[in-house]
Amino acid sequence: MSGNIFLFIFLFSIFTGSGLYGIEPIDSESVLIKKYEQDTLKENQILYNGKLWRNHYYKIREDQFLFSKEFLSGNLSINGQSFKNLNIRYDIYNDEIMIPTNHGAILQLNKEMIDSFTINFNNKAYKFTKIQEDSVRGFNGYVNILFKGKNALYVKYKKEIEFLAVERKFDMFYQTHRIYFVKDSIVYQVTGKGDLLKVLNEDKVQIRNYIKKIKLKISKKRPESFIPVIDYYDSISQ
Repeated sequence: MSGNIFLFIFLFSIFTGSGLYGIEPIDSESVLIKKYEQDTLKENQILYNGKLWRNHYYKIREDQFLFSKEFLSGNLSINGQSFKNLNIRYDIYNDEIMIPTNHGAILQLNKEMIDSFTINFNNKAYKFTKIQEDSVRGFNGYVNILFKGKNALYVKYKKEIEFLAVERKFDMFYQTHRIYFVKDSIVYQVTGKGDLLKVLNEDKVQIRNYIKKIKLKISKKRPESFIPVIDYYDSISQ
């Protein structure tokens, strides 16, 4: 009888992952990803590094993605290695990138390994880079490169949740963005022409005249409207 009891305890410890031998429980996500990596060409294994994605926001109206909840064509750079013609989806609520697998699962990629990526939408390529700087103004994570020369212009897309926004019953995602101008390695958040002219104070008169000459309307709603000014400033700055 005592022998049967010992056998039962031994078998129970194996299947539960605890007990006499301290065997860890099986992580089904890790097993699936590892199996997928084994089935993938060796040179592509770096791409399939992450965890299985689950949608925790299915009860919230709209979605957490940039441009579309569908996967869009694009490119990725991971640890300096480029991957082209991928299907990519960008979750701007959590600031995470995901790709589909051949097995029908969705993989949320390891953010620490991603350098940059491009998403194609409406015949336009949106180029993103990862910013390591930790700033209270939100200049970190993935940012869209609008202009990069002597100085640089970026936009950071974000989604937030408005609670009870629909019929006072359902929460809903809404999208926001912030525009960042980087001059002499200093980051400035700009919301319009006034903010930009304050940063470019030494050339303010010349830049204001240029804006009038080309009849440019600068608006936060159109982040690309800042580009001609930054490009012009680059051409006249030392």
